[in-house]
Amino acid sequence: MDYIIKNTILQVVISSKGAELQSIKSQHNDYEYLWQADPNVWGRHAPVLFPIVGRLKNDEYTYQGETYHMTQHGFARDMEFIVEQQTAESITFLLKDTLETRKIYPFKFELRVNYNLLNNLLEENFSVTNKSAGEMIFGIGGHPGFNIPTTNSISKEDYYFSTKPSVARVQIPLKGSYLDWDNRSLASTNSLITLSDHLFKNDALIFQMRGHDNKVSLKTETSAFHVNVWLRDAPFVGVWSQYPQTADYVCIEPWWGIADRSDTNGKLEDKYGMNHLAHDATFTAGFGMAFHD
Repeated sequence: MDYIIKNTILQVVISSKGAELQSIKSQHNDYEYLWQADPNVWGRHAPVLFPIVGRLKNDEYTYQGETYHMTQHGFARDMEFIVEQQTAESITFLLKDTLETRKIYPFKFELRVNYNLLNNLLEENFSVTNKSAGEMIFGIGGHPGFNIPTTNSISKEDYYFSTKPSVARVQIPLKGSYLDWDNRSLASTNSLITLSDHLFKNDALIFQMRGHDNKVSLKTETSAFHVNVWLRDAPFVGVWSQYPQTADYVCIEPWWGIADRSDTNGKLEDKYGMNHLAHDATFTAGFGMAFHD
């Protein structure tokens, strides 16, 4: 089922399936900021990634000597959430573990996904509570895809990414679907990165983000349109678009978790980038998306 929150600037539609954004429209000109899930290119809008981000090696992991199978980005994006709270400008979705989830992820949890509007800013907030008797291990992240408005005079290549603070950051390449850890390097995120289809020929660009209040912006000098994604304290960000089949969209993905390293031992307890949460404790994180046209 779809739910709507709105203010005088934005109207946002979210589905209870996956607590996934379906639409982010300008109230001024009806422009659609969110990618509309063309199944011939990429058939999603903005999935919630939980309890892993990225792919596990061979789609499996071990925990306390048992082997479990889980596909890329986890199961939350395909599950039905319930609405816990809603106002005109805010909504909170809730997902709890089930017998089926515990067959592939042996933890009891409560996952809340909140969307909140504040002027032209849409916040996506995560809350994870560990209901298991022992420690819980998980990753979580966002994956919003943004439309890139093009015309006869404005092409995709007229757009660029910029980051603030304007400093160089470590980039982690992918080898297949896994982190090529030994070949990470210092990337020039202190300068502009021009958008192009070939930018993603080796899959996502993955950067380690240090500190708080990092921002990734998608802009062009040829129009007033731009999107700012405030990463807050996300330790990683992925920038991605489908390749070689392409379209006018790009994803800016704040992550509190990451794909397996190619040299992983497969143990969940040792998986790089995961969050460890004590019994009855709650983890909170989130990011903001500001829209301008």
